[in-house]
Amino acid sequence: MIRSRPRPILLPGTLLVLAGAASCGDPPPPERAPAIAIDSAGVRVVTSDPRNSDTYCALGDEPTLTLGVVEGEEPYMFHWVRGASRLSDGTVAVLNNGTGEIRVFGADGEHLRSMGGKGEGPGEFRIGRYIWVLPGDTLWVGDYRPWRYHVYASSGEYARTVDMKPQYFNASLGGGVLDNGVSVNARDDAHLRRTPDFGEPMPWYVEAHAADGSAVGELARLEAEREGTWEGAGGVVAMLFDPRPSVHARGTTIAIATSREPEVRLLDEQLRLGRIVRWADPGREVTRAHVEAFRDRFVESRGGRDSENWHRAYDAMLSDRRPVADVFPTVNTVRIGRDGRLWVYPYRKPGTSEDWWAFGTDGEFQCRLDHPAGVTIYEFGADYLLGVHSDELGTERVVMYELRTPETGAG
Repeated sequence: MIRSRPRPILLPGTLLVLAGAASCGDPPPPERAPAIAIDSAGVRVVTSDPRNSDTYCALGDEPTLTLGVVEGEEPYMFHWVRGASRLSDGTVAVLNNGTGEIRVFGADGEHLRSMGGKGEGPGEFRIGRYIWVLPGDTLWVGDYRPWRYHVYASSGEYARTVDMKPQYFNASLGGGVLDNGVSVNARDDAHLRRTPDFGEPMPWYVEAHAADGSAVGELARLEAEREGTWEGAGGVVAMLFDPRPSVHARGTTIAIATSREPEVRLLDEQLRLGRIVRWADPGREVTRAHVEAFRDRFVESRGGRDSENWHRAYDAMLSDRRPVADVFPTVNTVRIGRDGRLWVYPYRKPGTSEDWWAFGTDGEFQCRLDHPAGVTIYEFGADYLLGVHSDELGTERVVMYELRTPETGAG
């Protein structure tokens, strides 16, 4: 009996893009995981209007934990932090990519231990990226090239390395590790594109891998930015304001946002579509004023065109030959909190500000949260926010804030 191949999930606005046969000298198309048929029938769709809500979450006025010094003992000096996560006993694991170490600190800020280090050996990092804490306080830490995960016990012992099969040469574009050890990873076909012309969007492949790294299946194919170039551009440029998907996985939930529609699709640990979260998002049309505001801010942020920091590639970013999308993306980033909540940071239009939106596990909107200035957020907990603050001198400090929801008296 001949069985038909299951169709992949196609989120609204996506397009199946298949790489053609490679010509002589081109790299062969990468192996693909088999597509998983995901049924959306009967899935609950929850719609809200966060922008018109006056319900806010709030952060404490001062961090409850601060790690990092300008000068001092080596474990407390950070450079190029690329991940932070809290363990069940309140300790905090920090990925300091400058040294390739995972540094673990007590709830009182005392350095307890370090593991990893720069290198090619077992448990050593080429370029580290992100930390996930699984049940039992097992640490999964991303590393590339190629993309893989190093696994450590909570006590610091290196356990194993999980390589992707088929191999990911570059880092995953999004995703994470679920409590059951299934990892969600995303990649594109950038290395196969020879003459981009702002035509078809770059395809993203969102795939699930078992705890040993073997492919489970393809969850989605998404459309990323349209790219192109012209003579004198000096390189490939993405269309201005073109959408870029966002994918995140943690606990028992996978969040997938195309950034083309105001919605996030939520899958469970069995890779089943469970809920669609949508919101009102009017007024997405891009105007000439938006383009000019982007250009002015771009020049200002780099010290002006006469600055020693100005690069030739910046001229292409501001060129009139760079195409502009008709409408803005809907999403910048999606995150799944340690408590299962969905956090959405909407796309920020030039000259505007945005805040985070929290949605409960039932998909209902809960509150808005002002983004803390200068902080890169790595983890949302039920009652805390963990991230890295960089000051004007580039000094990095890991900070944790109390997170208060309306139910706990956010004010």
